[in-house]
Amino acid sequence: MSEPQPCPAALSHALPAAAREVEEFVAAAGWDQQPQLFALVATATLLASQPELADHLDAQTPLTPVAQDALPTGELDAALAGIEWPDSVAGCALVQEIVVLPPTAEAGLGELPKDPAQARQVVAGHPQRREGRLVAAVLRNGVGACVLRLRAHADDDQGQDDMVENPQLAPHLLRALLATLH
Repeated sequence: MSEPQPCPAALSHALPAAAREVEEFVAAAGWDQQPQLFALVATATLLASQPELADHLDAQTPLTPVAQDALPTGELDAALAGIEWPDSVAGCALVQEIVVLPPTAEAGLGELPKDPAQARQVVAGHPQRREGRLVAAVLRNGVGACVLRLRAHADDDQGQDDMVENPQLAPHLLRALLATLH
């Protein structure tokens, strides 16, 4: 018996919801976490290969995120370059905490140091910086989704995080994730 083949359009439409699900899962553990990688598996495929999961998964959800082992320490691009996924994985998602600056602050920075660690230090020290958690998710067909949770400012009376969804938030990261799938 062959595995059920998910509809590519259904997976593409489900990708933003899967990215939000990954962000909510990681958010439950709070801030100050290391980057985390998730396989995105078609739920029908997962249930066909592991029917014992039927009580734990929503069969109506086209994609199921599956947390992976911790990424190796060091630069993220080097870690991603060594990853290959089996054909049963429809896509992947990466969660990482980042520092975001408003465009006006970026313009005032001038040229950042070439060394990535030094550049991160400069940005992290800027008074207008905001911490964020970025989820970048991509499918084998190249469809991508990004979700960014901006951490509330310490002086914010409401204490509300801001959420931004836009597939163009991290185009380079989406391309790097797509390369792991091919």
